[in-house]
Amino acid sequence: MTDAERKLWWHLRQLSVEKGHFRRQATIGPYFADFACHAVKLVIEVDGSGHGESRQMAADAERTAFLSSRGYRVLRFWNNQVLTEIESVMSAIYEALSPAATAAPPTPNPSPPRARKSGLPDLRTLSADLG
Repeated sequence: MTDAERKLWWHLRQLSVEKGHFRRQATIGPYFADFACHAVKLVIEVDGSGHGESRQMAADAERTAFLSSRGYRVLRFWNNQVLTEIESVMSAIYEALSPAATAAPPTPNPSPPRARKSGLPDLRTLSADLG
């Protein structure tokens, strides 16, 4: 592991089990994720400068697409972010682990009005008028 991965791993191990249990070098399909919490389908990648090169960026995009197709969300951080801004990195991880981030989107509130109340014709009345 890189220095940044070691630092992040130390912080991830401090999380309560309720927040999420992370594994390092977790296998998902043909890939190894730096860190993964399978319970909430969250992957965390810590990238070095090589990930800024066009070929590596394309490979990362393909990898992210594969993980997304399996229901995983992917968070990417640069090594220097982890090394110098660990509080903001952990805040982003906490936010991704929050119940609101992992839940299905809510239904509209209030619910959309029924056809009769919205000024549109009631289909039962309309079909009776046509018949």
